[in-house]
Amino acid sequence: MEIDSTAGSREIGRRILGELMGEDYLAQKAQARNSFNAVLQDYSEEVCFGRIWAREGLDRKQRSIVNIAMLTALNRPNQLAHHVEGALTNGCTVTEIQEILLQAAVYCGLPAAGEAFRVAEGVLRSHGHLD
Repeated sequence: MEIDSTAGSREIGRRILGELMGEDYLAQKAQARNSFNAVLQDYSEEVCFGRIWAREGLDRKQRSIVNIAMLTALNRPNQLAHHVEGALTNGCTVTEIQEILLQAAVYCGLPAAGEAFRVAEGVLRSHGHLD
């Protein structure tokens, strides 16, 4: 997918972000937008989602798997929660998410993986995937 303009990239990014995270997420993001954080939101939409997530080299499920592993390694629970939701949207199963986090435990350590399991469990429970 060739992208010609910054505005086009942001539009594509918003569409992909909405497909991954849902319209409520986009509405909350718009509500939080201000003159200070607008540049970061634009960057995220244009580069992260409009250029990288729009590429064809990996499918969305593969990108979700990579993101879950990296966010676990970086110990970024807020972003991890959003990307676990996105992973479910992209076709990851509960078992696959569990296995990603277990694999991360070996390479990232138990404290990081323990926090990631806690975050993922909350998301999975809120979406009716756990008791």
